[in-house]
Amino acid sequence: MTEYLIAPSILSADFAKLGAEVDSVIDAGADWVHFDVMDNHYVPNLTIGPLVCQALRDHGVTAPIDVHLMVEPVDRLIPDFADAGATAITFHPEASRHIDRSLQLVREHGCKAGLVFNPATPLSVLEWAIDKVDIVLLMSVNPGFGGQSFIPHVKQKIAAARALIDASGRDIRLEVDGGVKVDNIGELAALGADTFVAGSAIFGEQDYRAVIGAMRANIAAAVG
Repeated sequence: MTEYLIAPSILSADFAKLGAEVDSVIDAGADWVHFDVMDNHYVPNLTIGPLVCQALRDHGVTAPIDVHLMVEPVDRLIPDFADAGATAITFHPEASRHIDRSLQLVREHGCKAGLVFNPATPLSVLEWAIDKVDIVLLMSVNPGFGGQSFIPHVKQKIAAARALIDASGRDIRLEVDGGVKVDNIGELAALGADTFVAGSAIFGEQDYRAVIGAMRANIAAAVG
């Protein structure tokens, strides 16, 4: 039976009290902590680095930390985030000159490895790297900023990625990031996604437990 995971993005959290925010969202039922790492080069924004990851581990956060690198090049930062306590590290194929090598680097440092596909990036790379991938992350907005609206054609891509994963017979998570909300999460699960990144949809609400509970209820209703 599929385990559905909720991964709040701390990009939308209150950074003045980040440790407490992460504690609260995990206590409210979240499964993973999602890190959006932006370098003002690959994407037009600048966010957080390994020190923040290490600070959360030092604070006592034990939940899996899911690091999404929107940086170019990626290889320099992979060991830093692994050493800082990352559980999984995903990156964009466009940001690596040697995708296979970068995936191996993530795994060599003890983390789960994944590829991230922007809305207009084809899935063709996945066919040649699926043996080294633990996570496929589909962006349903263009990366760079939180709070954007879901791009509808990504629904077709979710179904296509699910078919590729199922055909491989491998245990690979299919994650969706961007515009994921209570009212569309069920449909995304029905299409084949099993891991959901949500930023403002969770941190923008007063009651984290209520919104995560509503998300889980809508997933359950959609997938039976």
